[in-house]
Amino acid sequence: MMLEGIRVLEIAQNLAGPMAAEILAHLGADVVKIERPEGDDARRWGPPFWKGVSPGFLAVNANKRSITVDLKDKASVAWVVELAGQADVLVQNLRPGALDELGLGPTTLIEHYPRLIYCSVWAFGARGPLKLKPGYEPMVQAFSGLMMMNGDEGGPPTRIGTSILDYGTGMWAAMGTLAALVRRERTGRGGVVDASLFETGLAWLKGHHASFRASGAVPERHRTGSNRVVPFQAFETKTGPLIVAAGNDRLFAKLAGVLGHPEWVKDPRFVTNAARVEHRAMLCAMIDEIFATRPKGEWIDRLEADGVPCAVINSLPDAAAHAQTAALDMIQPMPGDDFALVALPLSFDGRRPRIHRAPPAIGQHNPSRDRPARWPEG
Repeated sequence: MMLEGIRVLEIAQNLAGPMAAEILAHLGADVVKIERPEGDDARRWGPPFWKGVSPGFLAVNANKRSITVDLKDKASVAWVVELAGQADVLVQNLRPGALDELGLGPTTLIEHYPRLIYCSVWAFGARGPLKLKPGYEPMVQAFSGLMMMNGDEGGPPTRIGTSILDYGTGMWAAMGTLAALVRRERTGRGGVVDASLFETGLAWLKGHHASFRASGAVPERHRTGSNRVVPFQAFETKTGPLIVAAGNDRLFAKLAGVLGHPEWVKDPRFVTNAARVEHRAMLCAMIDEIFATRPKGEWIDRLEADGVPCAVINSLPDAAAHAQTAALDMIQPMPGDDFALVALPLSFDGRRPRIHRAPPAIGQHNPSRDRPARWPEG
């Protein structure tokens, strides 16, 4: 594995920090998770529960070991400091300033251990007036602008239906950590990596920000569609909706042919994407009327035969059970249990990293607290 031999100390809870450490674990790093004696808060986020543990916890804690530590105890904190000296990476997302107060902040630890890479996951960022403001996913979806850009035209702001900022920030944090490891290989020194939910939210809207800068107008919401490409959205058929994505003039010409209107290609209102965006309402109403005449399966066959990108709108169970999901080995069994988890969405040399260790029970790998502190084996 790519990160074999790399040790990661995780002092994190909930989703974003554990997600970052789990990515590193999937890539082969040895991740030891430090938890309070009562465990990560996310263990209790339910129902539902699987054998008393929240599925939300299981989803981001595979391939790790768990050690419980009472950080209110000075001797235990000293023990963690010693353990950090044996790690290559420390990932943390506790309350802003909490670890600094305990002597576990980046300045202190990197002074003692200059090769350490210290990765912090924040709500609003490592600098600025909101640095110490705590935050959870829905708060930052709202604050970053994501909610205002999501939902139906004219409808209320809508939360994106997954923890996209937690998971995305974990991804950015892991990516930054990997870059810091490469730099350390070259220079011999560690450093600080910072990521935040707010910065991730702004990054996910980078296209919208660019459009706003170019036009001065706030991009409109289009439910399943795009503010820059037409037609590029869901249309209703006799048996339910399907997505059609005619992303350029060539594909629009093919779509027009499938729909029985090849003359649209020469219509000044539709001849370019810019014209189609201007006449979006008219064009999409015409397309809707045609799609409503036949069942979804028939339209998919016709569209795919002519090379027009399209897709059904799957439910979560449908997507999980699809043959493509199985072919990619994206759902993997949790070792030692009748449960399955989504795997790392990366492959190397044609192989996807395996889930080799189930998410740990609280303190499952507690070692003896004899001095000096020793990195757990096995």
